[in-house]
Amino acid sequence: MNICVIPARGGSKRIPRKNIKKFNGKPIIAYSIEAALASSCIDQVIVSTDDKEISEVAKEYGAQVPFIRPEKLSTDHIATNPVISHAIEWMEAHGNPIDAVCCLYATAPFVQTDTISDAYENFKNLKADFCIGVTSFPFPIQRALKIDNNKVKMILPEHLNTRSQDLQEAYHDAGQFYWGKKQVFNSDNSILSEIVIAYILPRYLVQDIDTPEDWKRAEIMYKVMQKMNREM
Repeated sequence: MNICVIPARGGSKRIPRKNIKKFNGKPIIAYSIEAALASSCIDQVIVSTDDKEISEVAKEYGAQVPFIRPEKLSTDHIATNPVISHAIEWMEAHGNPIDAVCCLYATAPFVQTDTISDAYENFKNLKADFCIGVTSFPFPIQRALKIDNNKVKMILPEHLNTRSQDLQEAYHDAGQFYWGKKQVFNSDNSILSEIVIAYILPRYLVQDIDTPEDWKRAEIMYKVMQKMNREM
């Protein structure tokens, strides 16, 4: 079976209670749950949490919370892979053999059901170990600046006069989802697996949400998208 695991611990610091904070009218985790539930390639949607309130909200929107995440996997410094690996081990120990896993973040209100499904098809057809959602940087990273003692300097001064169109386009993790074989999540080297493929997302569907400023920007983007969809 294919499962979707949504990590959602309760101890967010920069945005308190971030995973269930209301985003344009409903808990932000609901967007991820609903997108995953609507995908035909996912058999079960699981929320991995250490928090009773998050558990109740997750179940209200249709996800399953078959276990409470152990305290040792709920610290500020825990990586994603051990959390997903724990969910896989728990499921298989309770009679549910796992084929593929979609790790979907709780704060991804722009994630689309079609995106999850299309990425899975690419992952499956290309026989990949791992598929990561990415998007392009809006500005050439080779011309990035740094500030040193209030002085502006180029990080790569050799590209001072290089034309933008001559620089290789660069991408970053969209912070939405990852498809992977179960054994890949049991390793700490997912991105270094033998076959890693990218699913490229448009920048207007990507906004990392780590700070209050990120949250405000995401809400504005979401409202604009809703307005555009109504006018189409």
